Amino acid sequence: MEKLSKTIAGEILMSEDPGSAMKKWREIFEISQTELAASMDITPSTISDYESNRRESPGIKVVKRFIETIIKIDMERGSKILQKLNINEKPSDAFEVKNFSSVLTGLDFQKMLEAISLTNADLLEKKKVYGYTLLDSHKIIMDFQYNDFQKLYGSISERAFIFTNVSSGRSPMIAVKLAPIKPSLIVIHGLKKKDVDPLAIKIAEKEGLPLLLIECEIKKLKETLNKY
Repeated sequence: MEKLSKTIAGEILMSEDPGSAMKKWREIFEISQTELAASMDITPSTISDYESNRRESPGIKVVKRFIETIIKIDMERGSKILQKLNINEKPSDAFEVKNFSSVLTGLDFQKMLEAISLTNADLLEKKKVYGYTLLDSHKIIMDFQYNDFQKLYGSISERAFIFTNVSSGRSPMIAVKLAPIKPSLIVIHGLKKKDVDPLAIKIAEKEGLPLLLIECEIKKLKETLNKY
């Protein structure tokens, strides 16, 4: 619990957009502004002001109270979110899980990476992206264990799966199709648009998942992601 609290506090206090960071964590815990305000004994407009950065950046005392409140609310609900967030993540060279300091839409994410939309572009604006999981397709195929599955989602499933070292796009999409939990969107990297397997696109269409393609170098991809 202490580790999680420090993670949340660090994201908010160190962020250039602390309001968005607060909003992200409130939404992760599935708490409305009204419910949070009532538990903190402040007005919903105060919460709104913090989240939109209309009010001066919250200090340590406000952030501490905010974290204690969202954790308390979740514990009263049976600790559903806390159980997900306290998953012990084992470091792996096959995949890397990161969260953003603030939530993005799928469209924001596409623009950020200058990605090409292969299908379901109309769904991007509705999709929320709280972070990403960078997966090495070759290593996932060779080394992935079933008990590693939940770790791919980190603290929340609404994230982008970015598959690197992709040869056609079919294998990643088949893996996503068979998974019981779906990410917000899929990104494939390592091939040209003309080389994308049509079956991969059909699977994405059927699953209702936006499918994006990135043709830039992996170094540039990682540099862009690390800015967020």
